[in-house]
Formats: sequence, structure tokens, C-alpha cells
Amino acid sequence: MKTLRLILGDQLNIRHSWFETVSESNLYCMFEMRQETDYVKHHIQKVVGFFTAMREFSKQLEAQGHKVVYLTLDDNTNFQNLKSNLNHIIESQGIEMFEYQSPDEYRLDAQLQTFCNTLTVPFREFDTEHFYTKRDELSVFFKGKKQFLMERFYRYMRQKHHILMDGEQPEGGEWNYDKSNRNKWKGSPGIPSFLDFKNPVSDVLNTISSSDIDTIGRFVSTTFSYPINLQQALQQLDYFNQNLLVHFGDYQDALHNEEVYLFHSRLSFAMNLKLISPKEIVESVLMHYRANSEKISISQVEGFIRQVIGWREYMRGMYWAQMPKYKTLNTLDNQHRIPKFFWTGDTKMNCLSKTINNSLDNAYAHHIQRLMITGNYLLLTQTHPDEVDDWYLGIYIDALEWVQLPNTRGMSQFADGGLIATKPYVSSGSYINKMSNYCSECKYNVKERLGDNACPFNSLYWNFLDDKRPQLASNFRMKMMYSVLNKFSTEELVAMKMRASQVIETPENF
Repeated sequence: MKTLRLILGDQLNIRHSWFETVSESNLYCMFEMRQETDYVKHHIQKVVGFFTAMREFSKQLEAQGHKVVYLTLDDNTNFQNLKSNLNHIIESQGIEMFEYQSPDEYRLDAQLQTFCNTLTVPFREFDTEHFYTKRDELSVFFKGKKQFLMERFYRYMRQKHHILMDGEQPEGGEWNYDKSNRNKWKGSPGIPSFLDFKNPVSDVLNTISSSDIDTIGRFVSTTFSYPINLQQALQQLDYFNQNLLVHFGDYQDALHNEEVYLFHSRLSFAMNLKLISPKEIVESVLMHYRANSEKISISQVEGFIRQVIGWREYMRGMYWAQMPKYKTLNTLDNQHRIPKFFWTGDTKMNCLSKTINNSLDNAYAHHIQRLMITGNYLLLTQTHPDEVDDWYLGIYIDALEWVQLPNTRGMSQFADGGLIATKPYVSSGSYINKMSNYCSECKYNVKERLGDNACPFNSLYWNFLDDKRPQLASNFRMKMMYSVLNKFSTEELVAMKMRASQVIETPENF
């Protein structure tokens, strides 16, 4: 039976069971499409990275003997949308069966379900064979519960897969070493330069340019530094184990003016395209830890594994449990537009300038930059979550909606009313000063609340708490901060709210 098998751009798992045998009856198809480049404005490096990895994957399949139809963006037979491309191949190639792997984005899942319902040939859906969990595993785990605490799910994952366990108890005696993961990096220990694969991308850049794709961000190179195949992803993983893991946990929340990646792995792009599996990463990290336990503390390893088997799998589970309604939630009723400087990095606030410019230059920021710098500012300025989602989904090279949306709308913006986070992740400038050296090079004084020289985060923070009192004052994790707010004089609170209003209404001045 002549079978057409669809491979999406984030399904580049060369170890999938589909590829174990070569069959003349199987035809694989991959498409570069305006449907995917245009539904949100993406970073140029993100588009380059996806297309480069897709083209590499197609070559790998052909080298193994598989038959592949690959449509580049500028192919004159490319209809630029999934339905039309699939219909054309099914009709022109005499396809008798259509098969696809479950998409991880609700948008594509719905599109493929609708498409399959119109088919005159049979179809089958397959698992991507990537994640630790099934789509509905989190929903089953939390069935009947009112709270969806990540920590509970994380412990379940550790126990189920016997990761960092000593029998029924957590190895080392603690489930979570988060308190050891909050050190400020002050220039030592030294950070090795990141591994740059220098993948040539001139052809992809020419395709994007000739197709007039509207992108954001900067890309001054003709090579791409991230892994684009399994072999490179394994090299990246080994580099992380050998050079970065030893200090990862200590400084995973740290921020620094001169450092972009610190001790982070740079594996998220490869992992989210499924070039490499989370299980392979976790097993490799554990093996390296076991062999070097005299040099590497458990807090370094647990901090990393928590992000992979805890947070990543939890976010995917929450996404599928809450969609499609989740994408519409705005429980704090935030309505402001995102400031224009988020597209340029042109702001006097040093923490935002550094983070946004790093994002524009590298299509990257680590989780604390995303949560406590850009996300914190956008929540404090009460920006509409739709605007926030579009920026985060577009600007980061590893951003796919299944992981971006619950992180942004839930964890960062509290737009879900507390389904993911038990309180809003907001702070004044004091947290930023504690975790970084950003404030030392800023024109604003982090210790001042009022006046032209005062850090804007300070007035924004107290203004936000006051504005959102009806929604947040009863939150048990916010009571201490509301008790502080209640001690402000009316005059001081009014002055702070006036200062915050200036920041919100005229962000270009700050």
C-alpha cells in the first residue's frame, strides 16, 4: 500500500520507529511553508534554524534509502499551506494511506484532524516517541484535584522513572535543591565559551530573503551555531556534561551584563525539534554525574533534571489539559500594548536593554531572564497576554506553543489565575539587583522608589499590587507584601502610582 508519511518541522527524530526499515511503499514529505513562517513574526535565527535542521533531516533520510518529497519555501509547486501540499501529493502520487505523528501544537493538531476528516484514503496517527509522558498523563494524574502543583508531578516522574531515587526516597534526602540554585555569578568560576557548530546557512538565508519573509531580530553571520542533527546534539550534550554541569545548578538563576549563556546547556532547540530525546539527555547527565560524583554535587544535577522531566513535561501536560480555552485567559484583565523597545532593545533600563538585546542578537534568553526581567516588566505594566505570547513565541529559537504558552501566559503573566503558578512572579528592582550586576550599570537607582532617578520596577511593583488588590489580596503567598503596601502613606502611594503611570503610558521615555 503506497503510504504518505508527514514529518513536521519539530519532528526530526531520526530514531523514530518509522525509519527502522526502508520500504519502497513509504513516501515521506516535509514542507517549508508560509503558513508556519507567517502565523507569528519569528526571529530570523529561528526560521534559519528550523529550515536548516529540516533540510539536514531530509538528507539523512535519503542517505538511509528513504524516499522524500521536500518542498523548500521557494519551490514553485509549494502551495504554502499544509492541506494543499498534502492533497497535491496524495493525488499526484496515487497515495493509498496517509500517516502522521501527533503534533505538539493544538493549532496543527486541529488542522490535521480537519484534513483527515476530508480524506478519501485511510489515515493513521502515531506517537512522536519523544516525551516521557503521554499527552493526557498529567490530566489523569491530577484528576479530581483543584491544584496542579508541578512539584507533585515532578516527584511522580522521579518515582515512576526511578531518576535520582534511593529506593522510595529521593537521592541525597531532598526532592528539590532549588534553594541551592540561586547564586549570583560574580565572575568566578570561569565560564567556557559555548560550542559553535558553524553550520553553513547561506542557501537558507537566500531562500528567506527571496521569499520576503518578515522576521525580527538580528543575524550577522552566515553560519548557525546550534546543533542541526543528532550527532551535533550529542556533541552539545557531551560538552555540557564535561564543561558546564559542574556549576549549572549553582548559577542557573544568575544574570550578568557580559554573559549570555552562563552554564546553561543550549540543548533546548535540539530537544524541542526532537533531534535528541529528553530521556537520552537525562541518562547521559546521570551517567556523567555517577562517574564524577566527587566533583559534581547532586544540586547541580537535580536542578537540571527538574527542568527536563519536571518542568518541560509538566508544561506540555498542562498545555494539552487546558487548551484551547487556555489561550484566551486574561484573569487580571491586562490591556496595555507591548512597548516598541521590545523590538529594538532601545531602553534606558539596563536589565531590559541587556535581556532584549541578547534576545534580538541570539534568539535566546534563559528562564530567569524571560520570567523576572522581560516577563516581570510586562506583567507589572499590565500588558495584554496576547501581545506577550506573540513576542515570546516569535523571538526565541526554542519557542513552540506547547511550551511557550503555559510558561508565558501561566507562569510569567498569571493570566490563568493560578493554574500553574501559585502567585504572580513579580518583583521590584531588589530581586534583579540580588541576582545580577545589571543595576550597577543602570542610569536608575535600584534603591529609590520615587524621583526621576528611581528604578521604574519599584513604582511599577507597588502600583501593580494596588491595582490588582481585588484579584490578589487574598492570595496567601501575597499577604506579606500586601501588609507592607498597607503601611504606605496615602501620599507615598499616590506618588508611586503617578510614577508607574508615566512608565506605562510613555515607555519610550524610560
